Amino acid sequence: MTHALNWFEIPVTDFARAKAFYEAVLGISIAPLEMGGMTMGMLSSEPGAVGGAIVQGEGSVPSQSGTMVYLNGGDDLAPMLARVVPAGGQVAVPKTDIGNGFGHFAHLIDTEGNKVGLHSMN
Repeated sequence: MTHALNWFEIPVTDFARAKAFYEAVLGISIAPLEMGGMTMGMLSSEPGAVGGAIVQGEGSVPSQSGTMVYLNGGDDLAPMLARVVPAGGQVAVPKTDIGNGFGHFAHLIDTEGNKVGLHSMN
């Protein structure tokens, strides 16, 4: 097994607002895609990479409880984390050293009310 994670979806209620938030925080462009009655915005689509999307549609309910998804914070998650509040989100847990050489993590609350993690080695 190459990766334990194959695909993830972050539920959103306001696609345009969530798209703007994740574009600002992650520094990427997200193209909307209509699929099976849902609106999706791919966060990663490189071949061989773990993929995921923001998703608006029936059954997509944002939450701060349940499974925690950690997004790649790059070399140092601090710059990405600094963009959370200006983009309309909240920092729930600031950059924190995990210890034992496992890097750093932080938690954010996105514009939709989801709790999402960030991870980096520095």
